Amino acid sequence: MHEIQPELLAQFRPPAYPGSFFLSFEGIEGSGKSTQILNLKNFLEKKMFRVIILREPGGTSFGEKLRSAILNSAAPLHPLAETFLFLASRAQLLDEVTLKELAIPNTVVIYDRYLDSTLAYQGVGRNLGAKTILEAHKIFPLNLVPHLTFYLKISLETSLKRQEKRERDKDYFEAQKNNFHQKLIEGYNQAAELFPQRIATVDGERKEAEVAQDVFAMVNQLLIK
Repeated sequence: MHEIQPELLAQFRPPAYPGSFFLSFEGIEGSGKSTQILNLKNFLEKKMFRVIILREPGGTSFGEKLRSAILNSAAPLHPLAETFLFLASRAQLLDEVTLKELAIPNTVVIYDRYLDSTLAYQGVGRNLGAKTILEAHKIFPLNLVPHLTFYLKISLETSLKRQEKRERDKDYFEAQKNNFHQKLIEGYNQAAELFPQRIATVDGERKEAEVAQDVFAMVNQLLIK
Protein backbone atom coordinates (compact mmCIF):
# COMPACT_ATOMS: atom_id res chain seq x y z
CA MET A 1 0.00 0.00 0.00
CA HIS A 2 2.81 2.43 0.84
CA GLU A 3 4.05 2.40 -2.77
CA ILE A 4 0.78 3.83 -4.12
CA GLN A 5 1.41 7.49 -4.89
CA PRO A 6 -1.39 10.10 -4.74
CA GLU A 7 -0.61 10.98 -8.36
CA LEU A 8 -1.62 7.48 -9.41
CA LEU A 9 -4.87 7.54 -7.44
CA ALA A 10 -5.66 10.95 -8.92
CA GLN A 11 -5.90 9.34 -12.38
CA PHE A 12 -9.24 7.78 -11.39
CA ARG A 13 -12.52 9.67 -11.66
CA PRO A 14 -16.22 8.96 -12.13
CA PRO A 15 -17.93 9.59 -15.48
CA ALA A 16 -19.21 13.16 -15.89
CA TYR A 17 -22.85 12.83 -16.93
CA PRO A 18 -24.98 15.18 -14.78
CA GLY A 19 -28.09 13.44 -13.50
CA SER A 20 -26.79 9.94 -14.19
CA PHE A 21 -24.88 7.73 -11.77
CA PHE A 22 -22.45 4.82 -11.92
CA LEU A 23 -22.59 2.41 -8.95
CA SER A 24 -20.95 -0.94 -8.17
CA PHE A 25 -21.23 -3.77 -5.65
CA GLU A 26 -18.25 -5.75 -4.41
CA GLY A 27 -17.61 -8.62 -2.02
CA ILE A 28 -16.55 -12.22 -1.75
CA GLU A 29 -18.86 -15.07 -2.72
CA GLY A 30 -22.04 -15.16 -0.69
CA SER A 31 -21.87 -11.51 0.32
CA GLY A 32 -25.33 -10.80 -1.07
CA LYS A 33 -24.38 -8.64 -4.04
CA SER A 34 -27.00 -9.99 -6.43
CA THR A 35 -29.80 -9.60 -3.88
CA GLN A 36 -28.85 -6.06 -2.93
CA ILE A 37 -28.45 -5.02 -6.57
CA LEU A 38 -32.04 -6.08 -7.26
CA ASN A 39 -33.24 -4.32 -4.09
CA LEU A 40 -31.52 -1.13 -5.19
CA LYS A 41 -32.90 -1.44 -8.71
CA ASN A 42 -36.46 -1.54 -7.33
CA PHE A 43 -35.69 1.39 -5.02
CA LEU A 44 -34.33 3.53 -7.84
CA GLU A 45 -37.08 2.66 -10.30
CA LYS A 46 -39.61 3.94 -7.78
CA LYS A 47 -37.70 7.23 -7.99
CA MET A 48 -38.19 7.11 -11.78
CA PHE A 49 -34.59 6.30 -12.74
CA ARG A 50 -33.64 4.12 -15.68
CA VAL A 51 -31.60 1.30 -14.12
CA ILE A 52 -29.13 -0.81 -16.08
CA ILE A 53 -27.53 -3.82 -14.35
CA LEU A 54 -24.29 -5.18 -15.78
CA ARG A 55 -21.90 -7.89 -14.63
CA GLU A 56 -18.18 -8.39 -14.91
CA PRO A 57 -16.74 -10.02 -16.77
CA GLY A 58 -19.51 -9.91 -19.35
CA GLY A 59 -22.21 -7.48 -20.39
CA THR A 60 -21.35 -7.62 -24.11
CA SER A 61 -21.12 -10.46 -26.61
CA PHE A 62 -17.32 -10.20 -26.45
CA GLY A 63 -17.29 -9.98 -22.67
CA GLU A 64 -19.56 -12.98 -22.19
CA LYS A 65 -17.20 -15.09 -24.30
CA LEU A 66 -14.30 -14.01 -22.10
CA ARG A 67 -16.38 -14.75 -19.00
CA SER A 68 -17.00 -18.28 -20.17
CA ALA A 69 -13.33 -18.78 -21.04
CA ILE A 70 -12.20 -17.62 -17.60
CA LEU A 71 -14.79 -19.17 -15.30
CA ASN A 72 -14.82 -22.51 -17.14
CA SER A 73 -11.06 -22.82 -17.49
CA ALA A 74 -9.83 -26.29 -16.52
CA ALA A 75 -6.21 -25.15 -16.40
CA PRO A 76 -4.73 -22.49 -14.10
CA LEU A 77 -4.40 -19.10 -15.78
CA HIS A 78 -1.33 -16.92 -15.31
CA PRO A 79 -2.19 -13.94 -13.03
CA LEU A 80 -1.42 -11.50 -15.83
CA ALA A 81 -3.58 -13.48 -18.24
CA GLU A 82 -6.46 -13.27 -15.75
CA THR A 83 -5.90 -9.56 -15.31
CA PHE A 84 -5.80 -8.59 -18.96
CA LEU A 85 -8.78 -10.77 -19.84
CA PHE A 86 -10.79 -8.87 -17.23
CA LEU A 87 -9.46 -5.54 -18.50
CA ALA A 88 -10.38 -6.43 -22.08
CA SER A 89 -13.93 -7.26 -21.04
CA ARG A 90 -14.11 -4.10 -18.90
CA ALA A 91 -12.91 -1.74 -21.63
CA GLN A 92 -15.40 -3.17 -24.11
CA LEU A 93 -18.28 -2.95 -21.64
CA LEU A 94 -17.49 0.66 -20.76
CA ASP A 95 -17.26 1.70 -24.40
CA GLU A 96 -20.05 -0.38 -25.88
CA VAL A 97 -22.67 -0.07 -23.14
CA THR A 98 -21.92 1.87 -19.96
CA LEU A 99 -20.93 5.29 -21.28
CA LYS A 100 -23.69 5.30 -23.87
CA GLU A 101 -26.29 4.47 -21.22
CA LEU A 102 -24.97 7.08 -18.77
CA ALA A 103 -25.23 9.70 -21.50
CA ILE A 104 -29.01 9.28 -21.29
CA PRO A 105 -30.27 11.55 -18.47
CA ASN A 106 -31.72 10.02 -15.30
CA THR A 107 -29.87 6.72 -15.70
CA VAL A 108 -28.18 4.59 -13.05
CA VAL A 109 -25.77 1.88 -14.17
CA ILE A 110 -25.05 -0.75 -11.52
CA TYR A 111 -22.12 -3.13 -11.90
CA ASP A 112 -21.82 -6.50 -10.21
CA ARG A 113 -18.01 -6.31 -9.69
CA TYR A 114 -15.57 -3.82 -11.16
CA LEU A 115 -12.04 -2.50 -10.55
CA ASP A 116 -12.06 -3.42 -6.85
CA SER A 117 -12.54 -7.09 -7.68
CA THR A 118 -9.40 -6.95 -9.80
CA LEU A 119 -7.54 -5.30 -6.92
CA ALA A 120 -8.73 -8.10 -4.63
CA TYR A 121 -8.52 -11.14 -6.90
CA GLN A 122 -5.44 -10.38 -8.96
CA GLY A 123 -3.77 -7.66 -6.92
CA VAL A 124 -3.83 -9.51 -3.60
CA GLY A 125 -5.20 -12.97 -4.37
CA ARG A 126 -2.67 -13.52 -7.17
CA ASN A 127 0.05 -11.36 -5.56
CA LEU A 128 0.40 -8.88 -8.43
CA GLY A 129 0.04 -5.93 -6.09
CA ALA A 130 -2.34 -2.98 -6.13
CA LYS A 131 0.13 -0.75 -7.97
CA THR A 132 0.33 -3.14 -10.93
CA ILE A 133 -3.46 -3.25 -11.18
CA LEU A 134 -3.89 0.52 -10.92
CA GLU A 135 -1.13 1.22 -13.43
CA ALA A 136 -2.92 -1.03 -15.92
CA HIS A 137 -6.10 1.04 -15.48
CA LYS A 138 -4.64 4.51 -16.06
CA ILE A 139 -5.78 4.77 -19.68
CA PHE A 140 -9.30 5.93 -20.56
CA PRO A 141 -11.89 4.44 -20.22
CA LEU A 142 -10.38 2.06 -17.65
CA ASN A 143 -9.60 4.99 -15.35
CA LEU A 144 -13.32 5.62 -14.83
CA VAL A 145 -14.65 4.56 -11.44
CA PRO A 146 -18.15 4.49 -9.93
CA HIS A 147 -19.57 7.44 -8.04
CA LEU A 148 -20.20 5.01 -5.18
CA THR A 149 -19.20 1.41 -4.49
CA PHE A 150 -20.76 -0.85 -1.88
CA TYR A 151 -18.37 -3.39 -0.38
CA LEU A 152 -20.57 -5.98 1.33
CA LYS A 153 -18.16 -7.31 3.92
CA ILE A 154 -18.60 -10.81 5.36
CA SER A 155 -16.28 -13.36 6.95
CA LEU A 156 -14.89 -16.37 5.15
CA GLU A 157 -16.92 -18.59 7.48
CA THR A 158 -20.15 -16.86 6.46
CA SER A 159 -19.17 -17.08 2.80
CA LEU A 160 -18.58 -20.83 3.01
CA LYS A 161 -21.87 -21.44 4.82
CA ARG A 162 -23.83 -19.47 2.25
CA GLN A 163 -22.08 -21.21 -0.65
CA GLU A 164 -23.00 -24.61 0.80
CA LYS A 165 -26.66 -23.75 0.29
CA ARG A 166 -26.17 -23.24 -3.45
CA GLU A 167 -27.04 -26.18 -5.66
CA ARG A 168 -24.53 -25.66 -8.45
CA ASP A 169 -20.96 -26.51 -9.34
CA LYS A 170 -18.22 -24.07 -8.35
CA ASP A 171 -16.56 -21.99 -11.06
CA TYR A 172 -12.85 -21.28 -11.60
CA PHE A 173 -12.56 -18.82 -8.72
CA GLU A 174 -15.07 -20.38 -6.34
CA ALA A 175 -13.10 -23.64 -6.49
CA GLN A 176 -9.92 -21.99 -5.16
CA LYS A 177 -8.69 -22.97 -1.70
CA ASN A 178 -9.80 -21.15 1.44
CA ASN A 179 -6.53 -19.25 1.83
CA PHE A 180 -7.16 -17.61 -1.54
CA HIS A 181 -10.61 -16.46 -0.43
CA GLN A 182 -9.18 -15.13 2.82
CA LYS A 183 -6.74 -13.07 0.75
CA LEU A 184 -9.69 -11.65 -1.18
CA ILE A 185 -11.02 -10.14 2.03
CA GLU A 186 -7.61 -8.54 2.57
CA GLY A 187 -7.75 -7.26 -1.00
CA TYR A 188 -11.15 -5.66 -0.62
CA ASN A 189 -10.04 -4.09 2.66
CA GLN A 190 -7.04 -2.61 0.83
CA ALA A 191 -9.26 -1.26 -1.94
CA ALA A 192 -11.47 0.42 0.66
CA GLU A 193 -8.37 2.04 2.17
CA LEU A 194 -7.19 3.27 -1.23
CA PHE A 195 -10.56 4.77 -2.19
CA PRO A 196 -12.23 5.76 1.11
CA GLN A 197 -14.38 8.48 -0.48
CA ARG A 198 -15.84 6.09 -3.06
CA ILE A 199 -16.07 2.73 -1.30
CA ALA A 200 -18.66 2.31 1.45
CA THR A 201 -18.00 -0.76 3.59
CA VAL A 202 -21.30 -2.34 4.60
CA ASP A 203 -21.73 -5.11 7.18
CA GLY A 204 -23.08 -7.94 5.03
CA GLU A 205 -23.47 -10.32 7.97
CA ARG A 206 -26.82 -8.73 8.86
CA LYS A 207 -30.31 -9.40 7.60
CA GLU A 208 -31.06 -8.51 3.98
CA ALA A 209 -33.46 -5.69 4.90
CA GLU A 210 -30.94 -4.07 7.24
CA VAL A 211 -28.24 -4.07 4.58
CA ALA A 212 -30.69 -2.70 2.02
CA GLN A 213 -31.66 0.20 4.26
CA ASP A 214 -28.01 1.22 4.63
CA VAL A 215 -27.55 1.07 0.86
CA PHE A 216 -30.70 3.09 0.20
CA ALA A 217 -29.66 5.77 2.70
CA MET A 218 -26.24 6.21 1.10
CA VAL A 219 -27.70 6.32 -2.40
CA ASN A 220 -30.17 8.99 -1.27
CA GLN A 221 -27.24 11.08 -0.04
CA LEU A 222 -25.55 10.70 -3.42
CA LEU A 223 -28.67 11.69 -5.33
CA ILE A 224 -29.18 14.95 -3.41
CA LYS A 225 -25.57 16.19 -3.71
